[in-house]
Amino acid sequence: MAIDYAVDDGIAVITINRPERMNAMDLEHYQALSHAWQRVRDDKAVRVAIITGAGDRAFTAGADIKTFVSAPMDMSEMWLTQRDQLLNRGLEIWKPVIAAVNGLSMGGGTTLLFATDIRVAAEHATFSLSEVKRGIVAGNGGTQRVLSQIPYALAMEMTLTGDTIDAQTAYRWGLINQVVPKEGLMDAALAYAHRIAANAPLAVQAAKELALRSREMDLTTGLRVEQMYNRLLQTTEDAKEGPAAFSEKRPARFVGR
Repeated sequence: MAIDYAVDDGIAVITINRPERMNAMDLEHYQALSHAWQRVRDDKAVRVAIITGAGDRAFTAGADIKTFVSAPMDMSEMWLTQRDQLLNRGLEIWKPVIAAVNGLSMGGGTTLLFATDIRVAAEHATFSLSEVKRGIVAGNGGTQRVLSQIPYALAMEMTLTGDTIDAQTAYRWGLINQVVPKEGLMDAALAYAHRIAANAPLAVQAAKELALRSREMDLTTGLRVEQMYNRLLQTTEDAKEGPAAFSEKRPARFVGR
């Protein structure tokens, strides 16, 4: 069992490492993934995270059907809503998250994808919300995020048929940002990560939070909150460093303060 975690130059790379099971996750893997997301959230040295799967067959097939779908659940667990929180199940992480999709993304893999910010896929990657073929629905935000990810008719096609789409179709639908050869997948994801990590981290996190919260606020409120966030950011060291670096024609050295 492994959820691999490594940090280099402000970039955390989380790898779901269970290739013999198409990187499907049982309870232990979900718990380990929850802990990895908490490390991303809490470590000031981390500015961006990349999530991927081991090998080149699967990003993740989501929940291990042998241990999840048929497993009995104590009804009391229905109200343990804050236990082992995940990125796609309510855990708030304002640092940008990039998905490097290295193969099959099925069920919970696609709902995880929905909770990321930028998505790069290998040419052979595929995507589906296949739960309806197993007698359940796409959980952890699958039914709740799909309509904000792609147009209505396409979202309903994906949700109700459970059919698989290929990487080029996902790109046309706007589900992913870029399709690359599999050998260039991590390079493409890291290129995005380095570009983001070079920016002021507090401003990046504020920008992500404001963009996501805009879906729950009316425009007048959103504009006011945006204004207040900028007033706060103007008091930071990074807000002084950015203009200074621009004037001196040098790269900015942001410190997140």
